[in-house]
Amino acid sequence: MNETTAVKRPPQPDFSAITTEELIAYRAAENGWRASSAARALLGEPDPSAAIEWQDVALPGRVLPVRVYRPLPTGDGETAARSDLPLVIHVHGGGFVGTAVQCDWTNSRLAARLPALVVSVEHRLLAPGTPLSAAAEDGWDVLRHVLRYAAQWGIDPSRTAVFGESCGALISALTAIRARAAGLDLTAQVLVNPVVDVTGTMFDYASIAEHADSSTLALPQLQLLQRLAVPSGANAGAVSPLYADDLSGLAPALVVVPTQDAVADHGRRYAERLREAGTSVRLSEYPEAKHAFLTLPGVEPQAEAAQAEILAFLRASLAK
Repeated sequence: MNETTAVKRPPQPDFSAITTEELIAYRAAENGWRASSAARALLGEPDPSAAIEWQDVALPGRVLPVRVYRPLPTGDGETAARSDLPLVIHVHGGGFVGTAVQCDWTNSRLAARLPALVVSVEHRLLAPGTPLSAAAEDGWDVLRHVLRYAAQWGIDPSRTAVFGESCGALISALTAIRARAAGLDLTAQVLVNPVVDVTGTMFDYASIAEHADSSTLALPQLQLLQRLAVPSGANAGAVSPLYADDLSGLAPALVVVPTQDAVADHGRRYAERLREAGTSVRLSEYPEAKHAFLTLPGVEPQAEAAQAEILAFLRASLAK
């Protein structure tokens, strides 16, 4: 999975009428652009103090690529000798389109400045035949794989966080719930502009009506996401963290909400539910910021502040 250089961004299609073939072609072109040097003006430059590479992870029934961020060795060789870095499992946003490369700016900074090992899951994008449950399995299986081989990855499994944006935040929230059920103690969860409801009530929020025509996440995109996430006959509640039976005893959460976002009320309501269940949660709102703002430091001025808040939250949570 190599980044490309001179690539033009494709025009956005009509998501309300897009065919399967058109979706596949569009996401290939869009992800090619996101992985290009041309996209850096929007997506930001990686931190030069972090090494970035693709690795293949052998999971049950499949091999999945992950994008790995490690702090570069310091002058005294301290980082090179360490085998106890905290672990951050990251899941990129996008749902039916997206790639871990689009998050290089934030993930490389976290790796270099925490410092930590950040493993970003190149999950199966939603499509006919790969619904949200498949992408959620990718997030969970990568977490278990890295923890199982903690010594090989050079991490301290007792200091593990999950982190995601948008659909990736949904997957991270599901992972945190699943970890608790499996007796796995996560240290923290960071959910940025999360989508947490793909049931019939997905659109029953004031923020959806207010920002339905947003340039970063419009109503037709959310409707397509729902159609792909939950095939006919599937249990939408099983992949909607908002409707989990029990949200108590989960890892402490930071929920980051840009206010000019169609799913802003998803994040607000999920933070309420976590608080009502007794799970420690901090809701942090960024006025005037739009959906996916964290991945757009070139055009979203509040991306820097949000990244700094996430860094501080994880540093405090993952400290020995």
